[in-house]
Amino acid sequence: MSTDWDVVIIGGGAAGIAAARQLAASGLSTLLLEASQRIGGRAHTVHVAGHALDLGCGWLHSADRNPWVGIAEASGFTVDRRGPAWGQQYRDLGFSSKDQDASDEAYAAWHGRLMSDLPHSDCAADALEPGGMWNGHLQAMSGYISGAGLEQLSIADYLAYDRASTRRNWRVPAGYGTLIAASLPPSVALGLATPVEAINLEAAGVSIATRAGRINARTAILTVSTTVFVDGAIGLPPELDDWRHAAASLPLGRNEKLFLEIVGNSPFEPEIHVLGNPRNPRTGSYYIRPFGRPVIEAFFGGEGAEVLAEDGPAAGFAYAIEELAALFGADVRRNLRPLAVSNWSRMDHIGGGYSYALPGQAAVRDTLARPFDGRLFFAGEATHRHDFSTAHGAYQSGVRAADEVMAAVRPSAP
Repeated sequence: MSTDWDVVIIGGGAAGIAAARQLAASGLSTLLLEASQRIGGRAHTVHVAGHALDLGCGWLHSADRNPWVGIAEASGFTVDRRGPAWGQQYRDLGFSSKDQDASDEAYAAWHGRLMSDLPHSDCAADALEPGGMWNGHLQAMSGYISGAGLEQLSIADYLAYDRASTRRNWRVPAGYGTLIAASLPPSVALGLATPVEAINLEAAGVSIATRAGRINARTAILTVSTTVFVDGAIGLPPELDDWRHAAASLPLGRNEKLFLEIVGNSPFEPEIHVLGNPRNPRTGSYYIRPFGRPVIEAFFGGEGAEVLAEDGPAAGFAYAIEELAALFGADVRRNLRPLAVSNWSRMDHIGGGYSYALPGQAAVRDTLARPFDGRLFFAGEATHRHDFSTAHGAYQSGVRAADEVMAAVRPSAP
């Protein structure tokens, strides 16, 4: 088999771009294949009505150790270091200070049970207080954090992320998606709108089937989402069954965003936050006038994201407007116009928000990250032990996979 490339990276999200950056100066011929017509993956900034809106990741989590911060500053992007307004219900609307204290106590008690009295089931729902008044609130928080209800969530996985987080969250006014898409090195070849149909093992490397024809490579880095890994969109050799089974234990949660434009005189002040109904697991989380812009970013997770994914954008906008009207008064309906909406769960080549581990399955992240036979390597947020569900975890995984490729292609002399 003739070899066209030393490395083919499959998937142009944060992990694929990170791998490309790491390989750019290696001297290895590198091609990045992306199934869609853009790069960035679940980092996607759209420009609507003059505003940069992140339909995917928007906050640089654990920002004080997030590699995208340094990349942003080196590339001339502004980084806004103001902390988020999360956890502060504007003027206690629909959520009295007494109830906020009670919900905080319920969360702390649940979290304490995770830490000190870990259920044998490894199921986060089993640490809930039976019939607890704030269980719906805890389910909403799980939806935002993991994209799934507590019944589906591994405690060990949740705690791995929680312990690693530094709680520093910053932003890029130009858009996190804009930053990530702008970070692909020009020395790496790029094939857009080139979905991979199958990967086959060959004597001298791998053969990659695409609609445009076959590509031969010494090695490949697979960075696709776990949904794509499992759903059969890419034909994989049977030798990768362990990796496929691992991906099935790390499903993508439901996470969706919608944006409303604010028009006319309204009660919406800059940089404030509200939960629609803190007792409802389907409630939206509303960040109002970020950067002072006349928009509202509504975030839905778990059950709440089903409104968008299953009922469609119109139902999602109506739901968000009704929640806001219940807090700010019926008159705000005339101040709110639909602007943009995500559709990650139904998007080809992605299929959801970000990964979470099913109960008892946290360890399979290591299985999914394990190289195969010095030819196939794996990256993506789901392969990171504790920074999963983040663009910086995806970045770190891409760097790791690229380093593994270089070690395999250029082994150290004895």
